[in-house]
Amino acid sequence: MAVRRCSRSACARPAVATLTYVYSDSTAVLGPLATFAEPHTYDLCAEHAERLTAPRGWEVVRLAPQVYDEAPSHDDLVALADAVREAARPPAPAPEAATAVEVGRRGHLRVLRDTGH
Repeated sequence: MAVRRCSRSACARPAVATLTYVYSDSTAVLGPLATFAEPHTYDLCAEHAERLTAPRGWEVVRLAPQVYDEAPSHDDLVALADAVREAARPPAPAPEAATAVEVGRRGHLRVLRDTGH
Protein backbone atom coordinates (compact mmCIF):
# COMPACT_ATOMS: atom_id res chain seq x y z
CA MET A 1 0.00 0.00 0.00
CA ALA A 2 1.50 3.33 -1.06
CA VAL A 3 1.80 6.06 1.56
CA ARG A 4 0.06 9.27 0.59
CA ARG A 5 2.24 12.34 0.85
CA CYS A 6 1.48 15.88 1.96
CA SER A 7 -0.07 17.99 -0.82
CA ARG A 8 2.02 21.07 0.06
CA SER A 9 4.76 21.91 -2.43
CA ALA A 10 8.18 20.42 -1.64
CA CYS A 11 6.87 18.48 1.36
CA ALA A 12 7.52 14.74 1.23
CA ARG A 13 6.21 13.85 4.69
CA PRO A 14 3.37 11.31 5.00
CA ALA A 15 -0.15 12.73 5.10
CA VAL A 16 -2.15 12.38 8.33
CA ALA A 17 -5.14 14.65 7.65
CA THR A 18 -7.39 15.70 4.77
CA LEU A 19 -8.42 19.29 4.10
CA THR A 20 -11.65 20.11 2.27
CA TYR A 21 -12.97 23.57 1.41
CA VAL A 22 -16.71 24.27 1.57
CA TYR A 23 -16.83 27.40 -0.56
CA SER A 24 -20.55 28.03 -0.06
CA ASP A 25 -20.01 28.29 3.73
CA SER A 26 -16.52 29.89 3.62
CA THR A 27 -15.28 26.98 5.71
CA ALA A 28 -12.13 24.86 5.64
CA VAL A 29 -12.69 21.41 7.15
CA LEU A 30 -9.65 19.51 8.44
CA GLY A 31 -10.34 15.91 9.36
CA PRO A 32 -8.68 12.52 9.63
CA LEU A 33 -6.93 11.23 6.53
CA ALA A 34 -9.61 10.20 4.04
CA THR A 35 -9.69 6.56 3.04
CA PHE A 36 -9.29 7.46 -0.61
CA ALA A 37 -7.70 10.45 -2.31
CA GLU A 38 -10.55 12.59 -3.61
CA PRO A 39 -10.46 15.41 -6.15
CA HIS A 40 -10.63 18.89 -4.60
CA THR A 41 -9.23 17.71 -1.25
CA TYR A 42 -5.72 18.15 0.09
CA ASP A 43 -3.78 15.66 2.20
CA LEU A 44 -1.57 17.32 4.82
CA CYS A 45 1.27 16.12 7.05
CA ALA A 46 1.10 16.71 10.81
CA GLU A 47 3.14 19.93 10.65
CA HIS A 48 1.06 21.53 7.88
CA ALA A 49 -2.20 20.38 9.50
CA GLU A 50 -1.19 22.03 12.79
CA ARG A 51 -0.19 25.29 11.08
CA LEU A 52 -3.25 25.51 8.82
CA THR A 53 -4.89 28.92 8.58
CA ALA A 54 -7.85 29.92 6.44
CA PRO A 55 -8.39 33.07 4.41
CA ARG A 56 -9.74 36.09 6.26
CA GLY A 57 -13.46 35.69 6.93
CA TRP A 58 -13.30 31.91 6.68
CA GLU A 59 -13.80 29.44 9.51
CA VAL A 60 -11.59 26.39 10.14
CA VAL A 61 -13.39 23.32 11.47
CA ARG A 62 -10.99 20.70 12.88
CA LEU A 63 -12.50 17.24 13.09
CA ALA A 64 -9.20 15.54 13.92
CA PRO A 65 -7.36 15.90 17.21
CA GLN A 66 -4.69 18.59 17.38
CA VAL A 67 -1.95 16.06 18.12
CA TYR A 68 -1.17 13.72 15.26
CA ASP A 69 0.60 10.74 16.77
CA GLU A 70 2.00 8.63 13.96
CA ALA A 71 3.26 5.85 16.26
CA PRO A 72 0.85 3.39 17.85
CA SER A 73 -0.02 4.21 21.45
CA HIS A 74 0.40 1.81 24.37
CA ASP A 75 -3.37 1.18 24.32
CA ASP A 76 -3.21 0.32 20.60
CA LEU A 77 -0.45 -2.21 21.23
CA VAL A 78 -2.28 -3.79 24.20
CA ALA A 79 -5.49 -4.07 22.13
CA LEU A 80 -3.54 -5.71 19.30
CA ALA A 81 -1.88 -8.18 21.70
CA ASP A 82 -5.27 -9.06 23.21
CA ALA A 83 -6.74 -9.65 19.75
CA VAL A 84 -3.82 -11.92 18.80
CA ARG A 85 -4.20 -13.92 22.04
CA GLU A 86 -7.94 -14.29 21.44
CA ALA A 87 -7.40 -15.47 17.86
CA ALA A 88 -4.77 -18.00 19.01
CA ARG A 89 -7.06 -19.67 21.55
CA PRO A 90 -8.34 -23.06 20.48
CA PRO A 91 -12.04 -23.03 19.71
CA ALA A 92 -14.33 -24.11 22.52
CA PRO A 93 -15.52 -27.68 22.09
CA ALA A 94 -18.99 -27.93 20.67
CA PRO A 95 -21.59 -29.11 23.15
CA GLU A 96 -22.61 -32.71 22.67
CA ALA A 97 -25.57 -32.94 20.43
CA ALA A 98 -28.59 -34.24 22.23
CA THR A 99 -29.75 -37.47 20.73
CA ALA A 100 -33.44 -37.60 20.10
CA VAL A 101 -35.67 -40.26 18.64
CA GLU A 102 -38.71 -39.44 16.54
CA VAL A 103 -41.81 -40.99 18.14
CA GLY A 104 -44.54 -39.36 16.10
CA ARG A 105 -45.34 -37.07 13.18
CA ARG A 106 -48.28 -34.85 12.27
CA GLY A 107 -47.94 -33.05 8.95
CA HIS A 108 -44.66 -31.15 8.99
CA LEU A 109 -44.34 -31.38 12.80
CA ARG A 110 -42.35 -34.11 14.54
CA VAL A 111 -42.55 -35.37 18.13
CA LEU A 112 -39.10 -36.13 19.52
CA ARG A 113 -38.09 -37.96 22.71
CA ASP A 114 -34.72 -37.23 24.32
CA THR A 115 -32.72 -40.39 24.96
CA GLY A 116 -31.12 -38.77 28.01
CA HIS A 117 -27.40 -38.45 27.18
